[in-house]
Amino acid sequence: MIQLFDSGAYLLNGTEIIPDNAQAELLIKNKTGRDIGKEEAKKETIAFGILEKHNTSNNMDKLKLKFDQLASHDITFVGIIQTARASGLEKFPVPYVLTNCHNSLCAVGGTINEDDHMFGLSCAKKYGGVYVPPHQAVIHQYAREMMAGGGKMILGSDSHTRYGALGTMAMGEGGPELVKQLLCQTYDINMPEVVGVYLKGKPIEGVGPQDVALAIIGEVFANGYVNNKVMEFIGPGVSSLSADFRIGIDVMTTETTCLSSIWRTDEGIKEFYEIHGRKEEYKELNPGDAAYYDGMIIVDLSEIRPMIAMPFHPSNTYTIEELNANLTDILREVEKKALISLGEQVEFSLMDKVRDNRLYVEQGIIAGCAGGGFENICAAADILEGASIGPDEFTLSVYPASTPVYMELVRNGSVAKLLSTGAIVKTAFCGPCFGAGDTPANQAFSIRHSTRNFPNREGSKLQSGQISSVALMDARSIAATAVNKGFLTPATQVDLSLKAHPYFFDKTIYENRVFDSKGKGNPDEPIKLGPNIKDWPSMSPLPDNLILKVVSEIHDPVTTTDELIPSGETSSYRSNPLGLAEFTLSRKDPDYVGLAKEIQKAEKARIAGEDPVKANGELQNIVEIIRKQFPEADMKNTGIGSTIFAVKPGDGSAREQAASCQKVLGGWANIANEYATKRYRSNLINWGMLPFLIEKGELPFHNKEFLFLPNIRKEVQEKKEVVTAYVVGEKGMKEFSLTIGELTEGEREIILKGCLINYNRISA
Repeated sequence: MIQLFDSGAYLLNGTEIIPDNAQAELLIKNKTGRDIGKEEAKKETIAFGILEKHNTSNNMDKLKLKFDQLASHDITFVGIIQTARASGLEKFPVPYVLTNCHNSLCAVGGTINEDDHMFGLSCAKKYGGVYVPPHQAVIHQYAREMMAGGGKMILGSDSHTRYGALGTMAMGEGGPELVKQLLCQTYDINMPEVVGVYLKGKPIEGVGPQDVALAIIGEVFANGYVNNKVMEFIGPGVSSLSADFRIGIDVMTTETTCLSSIWRTDEGIKEFYEIHGRKEEYKELNPGDAAYYDGMIIVDLSEIRPMIAMPFHPSNTYTIEELNANLTDILREVEKKALISLGEQVEFSLMDKVRDNRLYVEQGIIAGCAGGGFENICAAADILEGASIGPDEFTLSVYPASTPVYMELVRNGSVAKLLSTGAIVKTAFCGPCFGAGDTPANQAFSIRHSTRNFPNREGSKLQSGQISSVALMDARSIAATAVNKGFLTPATQVDLSLKAHPYFFDKTIYENRVFDSKGKGNPDEPIKLGPNIKDWPSMSPLPDNLILKVVSEIHDPVTTTDELIPSGETSSYRSNPLGLAEFTLSRKDPDYVGLAKEIQKAEKARIAGEDPVKANGELQNIVEIIRKQFPEADMKNTGIGSTIFAVKPGDGSAREQAASCQKVLGGWANIANEYATKRYRSNLINWGMLPFLIEKGELPFHNKEFLFLPNIRKEVQEKKEVVTAYVVGEKGMKEFSLTIGELTEGEREIILKGCLINYNRISA
């Protein structure tokens, strides 16, 4: 079904794969008549050409990228624009689209959410942007319909910023990276490796894009095969897929932890742009006749079967047939895996979902940037036509990804088919993906064509004894399950009469409702600041030395951003740094906030010229022990703060708040064996936090212990790869080593100055 190469590979003329070995270059020369080496062949990937076009450094090993367009939603754009304003923003230098698809439910926290929307509209007017009102479109669907273009690059403050199927290289990053673009700075990375994803064959009927995506994720996530690399989709199988099908696979590449994605384009994508009235944006993209890939994945589409990603990760994959055939064994294995994240915080069971030897689920959701596409919903409606979802616990909700999609589903009768079954069709909204809408009941099991199924993401609160589960599936199998009134069923096991539904894009609603400044701002436009929209607190430069208290120690194999800063109910506070910080690690380590704030009292006293020991008495012995070995370390040159340890933090969302909330509470660093994504590490750096690495094995420190980092400022300035640190205890000081990893000159300066805001203020 899926094959991973142990080495790189050459692709000849788009169809022939030659593994990288001692004979490869000679074989290529004989076949092509070209004496081409590996480094030259790397330049023939689609990705290289697009990156080269957008690179401003004149050095393809050290990229400094400028993007064509930017996109944010209402959980992220307030913080981004507030940061940029504090750094001297005058206008949006490139098209910047502000959608309102996450905080669309204006019912929690008083006027908070709608205040954020009005902030966005006023900023679009002032700085020259585009404002998409609530319920019109989810961020990524609007980008596909109105922003994407062949050979372009888009940067978004949402991790699922992926438009590779349309020939657009897109990346999801934390807000500070968008701030840099707004200030005409660059996105600085080393040239990423490019992995080919060679598609062949054609999916059988009943298999959808989520099935293909989950099959790939299941093969590449745990081994890091594409981590921080570009996935380039090639091969004849690409043309067997419709544009919507390709988009559905592409958006899920985020869950592999890749950096970005790009696809070869053809008549199917040309037709997509023509349908959307933007035929000039189409560009045919193909690799050169001898392209080299740093890895190769071969996917036989004809062998893919309906898939399910069981709780609590998109990589926890099985075929639905396999799950149903080995139900008890697999459910017990999933329960066992869940204990790693859930611990003993709450009782968790899936075995009670087994009824008459079949798995019963209480909820089905088809939604958002992954599931809410036209073809997915049409297929679900066709499968459900004439059926009933039943009057029992099982419910089904469908969220079209944009109003134009919704309008066409109404016109072709799909909405009527769905409603007649007992399903509910709702407006464009991302809420089900992060726990702000259609949250299941306690201990309920939900199947969703959406993007993620991390613990807590669907609305659970472990500290309150609440837990529910999400499994990811394709819309087609969700509909098949609905036909059987909640009993898990792959779409290949029901009578299928899927029809070809032509799509007609009507952008009238956008023309009537979307504010588009056409790039012309009005500097005199006042910004509307609701009472919950707060400025960032002041942040200090990196001091000469640091005393850090470890305030959380997490040994889960992976820690998601949802565990670092919960989604769902916290979204109303995303514009209030201090208010939001109260939720940091609240579902993973409820003691974190109190411990961090307690040690932060000492730093606040130090900054105010007061005695930090009086503010935090436990420092008395710590300072005395440090001064014995480092008498030059005093309270004028030694900062005090907190740090956390996690094995592999940062999987999932691009939300910068996973880092900024720690900083607001006095965090100076993270310590990890590795970072799950480039974007989380970048968020740490942009908020002035040191992204330390420590070798795997027994830790030299533990939670609630103190660490001392002498001369840390000097070591950062001097580009030291290894940093000396000490565990400070009653018996003295125990030395150990940390590494920082590679930093660009800009990143180094940001850390030294305390955060990106300080960097830009001082640089200006």
